[in-house]
Amino acid sequence: MNDEDRSQFWEDIYLADDTGWDLSGPTPVYVDLISKLKKGDVCIIGCGRGYDAVMLAKKGFNVTAVDFAPSAIQALKEMVAESKVEVNALQLDIFSLLPSYQNSFDYVIEQTCFCAIHPSRRKEYEILVRGLLKTNGKLVGLWFPLDKHIDEGGPPYGTTVNEVKSIFNDGWEVVKEEFSEYSIKPRKDREKLIIFKKTTNIDKDQNL
Repeated sequence: MNDEDRSQFWEDIYLADDTGWDLSGPTPVYVDLISKLKKGDVCIIGCGRGYDAVMLAKKGFNVTAVDFAPSAIQALKEMVAESKVEVNALQLDIFSLLPSYQNSFDYVIEQTCFCAIHPSRRKEYEILVRGLLKTNGKLVGLWFPLDKHIDEGGPPYGTTVNEVKSIFNDGWEVVKEEFSEYSIKPRKDREKLIIFKKTTNIDKDQNL
């Protein structure tokens, strides 16, 4: 088992306040994007403290937010209570979401989750997301870090646009791709917004 496959690994990072991915607020790229999306059921995998989850709930989306770290989910629940919104906050391994949430979501939101899991599980991640989404559902991803080689280790583990597209290839269609002007300065040109639409359902023999 890799370290990042253990809940305590992530909990220790939160307790040490070593969460470099935490922006202390909603992701600016998503703040801009959300107004252009039709409201629906959303799953945020690796949601962290849940700023994006609360933002989406305020905008009228039905939100399920999942993280491995108890401290992150506790922070989200406190924010949900303060904001008087509804979010289904789950402290779980994302890979345990199936089959309970099979074909349940119009959107899956990706933001520093793909780079947090071990690269050996990236195809498993694709199978997970395909299973979570309804047909024609969308994976909305900020893919990061694009300037780090996978051999440098992690997390975060590096990736490339070509790798991401090769993983989300069969049964997927790219519907949007851009380097957003709203990326925060430290991530300019290091992350790319790519939205994939699911065009086929998961094969029965590919269930996690």
